[in-house]
Amino acid sequence: MAQRPWLDPLARRLLLAAGATDPTGAINKDGDKDGDVERELLALKLRQNPALRLGSAEEVRHAGALGWRLDVNRATAADWLRLPGIGPDQVDLLLRLQQGGVQLTGAEDLERALELPSAKIEGWLPVLDFRWYGEPPSSPAQPPRVNLNHARSPELIGLGLSQERTQRLIWERAREPFQDLADLQHRLQLPAALVEQWIGRVRFGPAAASPHKGGPALPLAPPKARG
Repeated sequence: MAQRPWLDPLARRLLLAAGATDPTGAINKDGDKDGDVERELLALKLRQNPALRLGSAEEVRHAGALGWRLDVNRATAADWLRLPGIGPDQVDLLLRLQQGGVQLTGAEDLERALELPSAKIEGWLPVLDFRWYGEPPSSPAQPPRVNLNHARSPELIGLGLSQERTQRLIWERAREPFQDLADLQHRLQLPAALVEQWIGRVRFGPAAASPHKGGPALPLAPPKARG
């Protein structure tokens, strides 16, 4: 008896209209596998949302079969963030390498650059293209990155922070400077979407020098929690 993969009602109706399944949910073409149905479902999702994030290595494999490719040495932050399991700090590093003219020639280069296990990189390989270019990508002049360990309130608010989160950031960095985007997101509990917008726009340099030279610095009061 043919195996009948579960599909949500909307997806089933879409696939039924495309002729991929029969009304009972069985696969209607001899020789088709469950993966064919999942690939068709992903194709429908990608048509509805071309920027869809892939949730697993299996979806990456299906996306590769459908023709989606990621050009490792020219990919944007949005491209990289579609891969499952990649973080903002890793994307930021890849963009900095790209702007510096560093080109990755294969999976081993990517594994070393990101310090990730080979199994995770292998899950991405179905969509990765390692093309070689003579010159680094040209781009318009970028404004200086905002040093989140030193920036003043107007700069922080300009990055999209509310007044409350700005005060919280200033208090937290006075306790201990932020190390990277992951540290910042963890300590401030910021939405991932906001942190991702800062890729390529912020940095984590030395903290501002204390104005209380020669005497003890008074501790900052934590921002008041909302009632």
